[in-house]
Amino acid sequence: MGFYMMDMTENLLGAIDAWGEVLGAAYILKSPDSIIARSTATFAIHQKIPALIRPGTLAEIQECLRIANRFKTPVYPISSGKNWGYGSAVPVETGCVIMDLSRLNRIVDFNERLGYVTLEPGVTQGQLFRFLKDRGSRLWMDATGSSMECSVIGNTVERGFGHTPYGDHFASVCGMEVVLPCGDCFCTGFGRFPNSKAASVFRWGVGPYIDGLFTQSNLGVVTKMTVWLMPAPEYFQAFNFSVAEDRQLEAVIEALRPLRLNGTLKSAIHIGNDYKALSAIRQYPWEKTGNRSPLPAAVMREFSSTMNFGAWNSFGGLYGSRGEVAAGRNQLIKALKGKVKTLRFFDDRKLRWAAAFEKPYRWLTGKSLGEKLKLFGSVYGLMQGIPTETMLASTYWRKQRPVPATMNPDTDRCGLIWCAPVLPTDPIHVRAVLDIVATVFSRYPFEPAISMTMVTERSLSSIISISYDREVPGEDGCAMACYQELFESLMAAGYYPYRLGIQSMGQLKGEDPCHKKMLQTLKKALDPNNILAPGRYE
Repeated sequence: MGFYMMDMTENLLGAIDAWGEVLGAAYILKSPDSIIARSTATFAIHQKIPALIRPGTLAEIQECLRIANRFKTPVYPISSGKNWGYGSAVPVETGCVIMDLSRLNRIVDFNERLGYVTLEPGVTQGQLFRFLKDRGSRLWMDATGSSMECSVIGNTVERGFGHTPYGDHFASVCGMEVVLPCGDCFCTGFGRFPNSKAASVFRWGVGPYIDGLFTQSNLGVVTKMTVWLMPAPEYFQAFNFSVAEDRQLEAVIEALRPLRLNGTLKSAIHIGNDYKALSAIRQYPWEKTGNRSPLPAAVMREFSSTMNFGAWNSFGGLYGSRGEVAAGRNQLIKALKGKVKTLRFFDDRKLRWAAAFEKPYRWLTGKSLGEKLKLFGSVYGLMQGIPTETMLASTYWRKQRPVPATMNPDTDRCGLIWCAPVLPTDPIHVRAVLDIVATVFSRYPFEPAISMTMVTERSLSSIISISYDREVPGEDGCAMACYQELFESLMAAGYYPYRLGIQSMGQLKGEDPCHKKMLQTLKKALDPNNILAPGRYE
């Protein structure tokens, strides 16, 4: 565990007393029992967390940071803290007081006609979805597959991605309110001017564009953000395809790239391997493997046959008028002809029909559609901006007890480490990354669940999951060794991550020293006492 009753230093005691005067005793947590939920992760950590503070207003955040400076006590801001696979709510360095911003959960502004919302860091995916639904809005948010309770701002400042044409989350940001480590507050873009009429609709403002400095950094605390929302299209149709053999993936990538570049495919296209598909449908089949791991190829073939998925499987969406969707569907059929095992299109009507036909289909064929239909329904919803808890169950892949009704991968000791390299949308690079993954995983007892997502028109964001059970002795160390070898092997080949876990910050290899010096200069100028999230993306 990463919490304990620290020997309180004079500075730390002074800071806690001062924070108590500002926030009240109810929002200063310092006993092990009170901070346990924020001090565990999905892999082994060693950081010591002395306390947790919970400001509820902008003014309280500002004063908390001023106190941190006065007492030279570092703080680590989190939104919802559900950063699973990358470190959850745990600080990068030991001794940091967690500053939990989940009480700041207001939706500050909303404009249906111009399609934007301004919100605080405690606003979750579920809260924003319900807000839009309750108003009968014709706007869609973009959701990740993580959880209803994940913070919208938290994912966006990590430059996360989702499923719709607005899937690149930071690309839909239009202005922030930021508190600097010294406690000063300002707005980016046109928001820095009084009574600006275009602050929420023109992201660049005038002069240097600085919003990116406050994503994946420790230069400031984002306390408000304006996010653009997607107008609901006239018609939406999802598609799903699979390929029978791993070697067919390159041809599929080559076929999809032009359609993503020319705008036929407007949304993020998710492509996952068979391990990814199976872990999304069910837990590890211990009963079929004699309690051995990794999963034998013969068992995977059996599931692939009975559940009708392939070596690689993809979900994507077509958006627009009925004519545009029909034209896009025809182009996709033509591009994938002879390259895929199955290609299906479905909308609301077809999903209802499939649900009604599931029992007779199982009786006729012996193959079950139940769990796969549940997965289809969840992904179908995600492609329309509907968040879900369904995907979270995959973090329990290796657990030997059932997935609980209320899921918490941290406290349930699920093992999950994500490695997230970015590569060009080019078959040569796709195979190079897959070869590295195969070589590394051949030395460890884990299944490489891999997704490759066309987040942008020219790149693939890959997420490679190392899933295990933290309750099995030795698994934590083995999984981290696998991750470290994979992380370093990918970097050595030129495939750097789009996002880092807390265990890897400071480990990027070959970085331009001028770039590093520039960031260090900014950090020293903005945070001379190094009190804000020390070590984060440094």
